[in-house]
Amino acid sequence: MGLLSNRVDKGSLKPGDHIYSWRTAYIYAHHGIYVGDDTVVHFTRRGQEVGTGTMLDTLLVSSGPARPQQPCQVCTPWEEGSGVLSSCLNCFLAGGVLYRFEYAVSAALFIAKARGGTCTLAVSDPDDVVVHRAKYLLDNGFGCYNVFKKNCEDFAIYCKTGLLVLEQGTIGQSGQAVSIIGGPLAAVLSTPLRLVTTNVYGMVATAITMYCASRYAADIGMRRDVVKVSVEDMTSRLATGLLRVAEAQIVLAPIIGSSKLVTQ
Repeated sequence: MGLLSNRVDKGSLKPGDHIYSWRTAYIYAHHGIYVGDDTVVHFTRRGQEVGTGTMLDTLLVSSGPARPQQPCQVCTPWEEGSGVLSSCLNCFLAGGVLYRFEYAVSAALFIAKARGGTCTLAVSDPDDVVVHRAKYLLDNGFGCYNVFKKNCEDFAIYCKTGLLVLEQGTIGQSGQAVSIIGGPLAAVLSTPLRLVTTNVYGMVATAITMYCASRYAADIGMRRDVVKVSVEDMTSRLATGLLRVAEAQIVLAPIIGSSKLVTQ
């Protein structure tokens, strides 16, 4: 992989890798966990979905996982109701290019990769744990799909780290969701500079700085509003509607200069 590209060859994949492929016009990437034997486990809109009520509901449909035109012996039949699928690598890529998501990157590299949804400061768990989570969620589900709060990237990041956002009302851990919101927001917030300056380059630089700062602060490796939850506990909470972790069950633990909330 290069400095600015995470593109990889299929032969370099190993079980536990978080992979993705860009969809229509590079608007949105579809993410999944490679579990070996040419198979990817990924989260899709095929199950229940919570819409955003915006144009994104229509725009991002074309950027999601492609439905296979012919039955595939490896892939989960589309007639089933769960949003978590098992697909062969070719069906997952749907003709797109293969990329590998990077974990535990430096702050400098994170900022250099300006497009969200390609890397994180967070540290990945061991590969066997990652594969176990993905296969467990394949059998037990990952709840309702939501492009901002629980999408395919959120699924893959959870499988890799075991981390979930504590407050369900906030945006999820997805880097590309943060980018979708953060870019326009930074531009809007920098607009008041027009009242004090006509320097276009200064306004652009300010917008870029604000965007990078928002991405950095919202990364799953930096956030304080996350919890580490075992996959078995997470799915049982989904089933009972008690996904939010009770205050009595969490403790603070320092991680790389910041604090994370983890379950006992």
